[in-house]
Amino acid sequence: MSSLQIGEKAPGFTLVSSEKTEVHLADYKGKNVLILFFPFAFTGTCTKELCQMRDDISIYEKLQATILAISVDSPHTLNKFKELNQLPFTLLSDFNKVACKTYDCMHEEFSLGLKGVAKRSAFVVDKEGILRYQEILENPSGLPNFDAINEVLNNLN
Repeated sequence: MSSLQIGEKAPGFTLVSSEKTEVHLADYKGKNVLILFFPFAFTGTCTKELCQMRDDISIYEKLQATILAISVDSPHTLNKFKELNQLPFTLLSDFNKVACKTYDCMHEEFSLGLKGVAKRSAFVVDKEGILRYQEILENPSGLPNFDAINEVLNNLN
């Protein structure tokens, strides 16, 4: 259960991209942003989700939405994952688990005894930085409701 509320200002963050540059959520003021947290690069469901976003990129361009995909993987791992899957959007490393904690979307304990892994989650932040949608999945093999996300994004335009 998230402590974040729809209609409040989305928490800011500064993370390192797969290109090894700092990215701030505040950099996207004036743009609608779809933030996707995912557990791990190179795993089945995560690859399926992000490749679906790649294949549907024209939908998000028409909706004037910027995609930011975040995991606890290192920037180096994310860079290779982005390259191999030809992902046309920004991947961000939350290696230190700051954004996952802030957005209340972290598995305290994941499979294989791993701790501090991002829960598969989706957040829509509008041009003013206001949270307009949130979905946090407890089951890592599920996918966000992209129809609902796209409806919210469409209503923002």
